[in-house]
Amino acid sequence: MTDQFDEKKRKIASYRKLREKKTRLHPAGDFIKLVADKGSFVEILPEMVSEDPIGFPDYREKLEKEGIKASASDAFICGRAKIFGVKAAVGELSKFFLMGSMGTVVGEKIVKLCEIAEKEGLPLVIFSASGGARMQEGMHSLMQMARTSTAVTHFKEKGGLFISILTDPVTGGVSASFASLGDITLAIPNALIGFAGPRVIEQTIGEKLPEGFQRAEFQKEHGFVDRIVEMDSMKEEIAKLLKFHGYGEKSLKVVNIFEPAGDFNEKSTKEREELTPYERVAIARDPERPKVMDFINALFTDFTELAGDGVGEEDKAMVGGLAYFNGEAVTVIGHRKGHDLNENLACNFGMPGPGGYRKAARLMKEAERFKRPVITFIDTPGAYPGKEAEERGISSAIAENLSLMSNLKVPVINVVTGEGNSGGALGIGCGDRMIMLENAVYSVLSPEGFSSILWKEKGRVKEACEVMKLTSYDIKEAGFADFIINEDKGGIKNDPYEIRRVLGSVLADTLAELDAIPADELCHRRFERYMAYGRKSACKAGEDDNYKESRMFV
Repeated sequence: MTDQFDEKKRKIASYRKLREKKTRLHPAGDFIKLVADKGSFVEILPEMVSEDPIGFPDYREKLEKEGIKASASDAFICGRAKIFGVKAAVGELSKFFLMGSMGTVVGEKIVKLCEIAEKEGLPLVIFSASGGARMQEGMHSLMQMARTSTAVTHFKEKGGLFISILTDPVTGGVSASFASLGDITLAIPNALIGFAGPRVIEQTIGEKLPEGFQRAEFQKEHGFVDRIVEMDSMKEEIAKLLKFHGYGEKSLKVVNIFEPAGDFNEKSTKEREELTPYERVAIARDPERPKVMDFINALFTDFTELAGDGVGEEDKAMVGGLAYFNGEAVTVIGHRKGHDLNENLACNFGMPGPGGYRKAARLMKEAERFKRPVITFIDTPGAYPGKEAEERGISSAIAENLSLMSNLKVPVINVVTGEGNSGGALGIGCGDRMIMLENAVYSVLSPEGFSSILWKEKGRVKEACEVMKLTSYDIKEAGFADFIINEDKGGIKNDPYEIRRVLGSVLADTLAELDAIPADELCHRRFERYMAYGRKSACKAGEDDNYKESRMFV
C-alpha cells in the first residue's frame, strides 16, 4: 500500500513539474485557451489520476506515458474562466490523452464542474473530443455515461445553462451521454460526430458509409446540432449565447425604439378597402408579400438561428432562434416561405412536418427555462400532409405543441402575417395575444380543401372564402384576434416598412403589458382565454352559458 502511495505521489510530482515548465496550457486545454480571457482560467483538480479500478494490464504505465505526452493527469481539464468578462465553468475533453476516452477521472471532474457551476451560478461550457468510454476501466467507465448525464441533467433542472461544443471526433459513450445534452449544441466544421465510428460500422455490419456521413453538417441537417461555428469565431459565439441567457452584464432595456402604439386604431368599416375575402386570400398568398425573415430582420436585432428538433430532423419550413426586441431577449419562431420557386422548394412552401413543430417545441421549452418571451409568426398553407409526415407523427407533434403552449410560463404573442390554415398554423399559434395584418387570413382549412371536402367540388373556392369567415376582421369580431395592423391599398408589399413600424409599436406595448403579469397569473388568463372559445355558440340562449346535466337511459 505504501509503495502504491509513493508511486502516486511521484506521478503527481512529475505532472506538476511539467506544468511549471509550460508557458501555455497543455494540449488538453487548447480550446479553453482559445475562448478564455487571458490569464482568467483557474484549473480545478489538475492532479487527479485513475486508481486503475479493474487492474488492467499495463494500464498504469500507459497512463503515465499519456500524461507525459499531454502534460496532463487525464483527458479532461476543467476550471473557472472568463469569456469576455463573463464568469463560466469550462471544461475540455481532449483527444491528446488516450483519445479523449472517458474513465472515472473524467467522470469525476465533469461531476465536480457541474457542482461548482450550480453552486456559483455559472454557465457550463464543455468542449468534447473523444473516442468513447475507456475500455481499460471496464464497467466503471461505462457507468460514467449515466453519472455525467445525471449530473448535467441535475444542473439544468436547477436552471443552469449548458453549452456543449463538439469538436473532432465525438463518438461512443461521450456522444451518447453528456455531450449530447446541451441546451445549445455547437460543432466545428466537418467534425466527426456519431455513436459508432465509421470503421466500427463497416467492420460490424459491412456497410460502406456515404461521403459526409456523421460529419457536423450531416448532424445539423438531421437536427442534432444547433449551429456550426468556426473556431476563430467560437469565443464571440459563446459570449453571445451567454448574454442571451442572462449571464454577464444585464443589457439595459431600450425604450422607444418603437413608438408606443397608444392611440392605435384599426380602420373603421367605411375606411376599409372594398375587397372580397377571396381577394384578401390572394393578397395573403402574394409571393412578393414579406416573409418571416423579412419581419425578423426588420423588428429584431442579433437574430441567432438555432436548428433541429434534437431527435432526427431539421425542418427548414420552420425557423426559430434567439433575438433582442427593444433590448429584451426573446425567442422567435415562424413558418418559413420563400420569395421564389427555389426558395419555396427548399422550405417546402412553408409547410412544416413533425420536425418543424418539434423544433418549435424545443425552442419554446428552452425559452421558458430562461424566462424569455416567445413571439411566433404564422404564414403557412398548413402542415405538410405527406406520407413521411404521417410516419413520423405529425398529429402528435402538433398536439404536443398545443399542450405545451397552453401552460408556458412566459408571454406568448402570435402574429399572423399571411395565411394561417388549419392545425399547421395553430401548432405555433396558441398564446396570450394574437395580432393580425389586415390582409392576413386564418381558417380551419385552406379554401380549396374546404370546398373539396365539404362540397366535393374544387371550383367553389370563392364561395368557400365567403362562408368561412377567415378575414382578419372576421377573426377579430369572433374574439380570437386582439389587434389588426392596417395595410395600404394593394397590401403590405407596397409599404412594408410602415407596416413593420406599426407592428413593432403594437408588439412593444403588448410585450410590456404581458411582461408585467406574474407567470402563474399569465397561465391562468391564457387558460380562461381558451376555455371561452366557442362556449357561447355551444350554449343555448337563456342558460347563462351554463350547461345542464342530462342522462341517457337505455
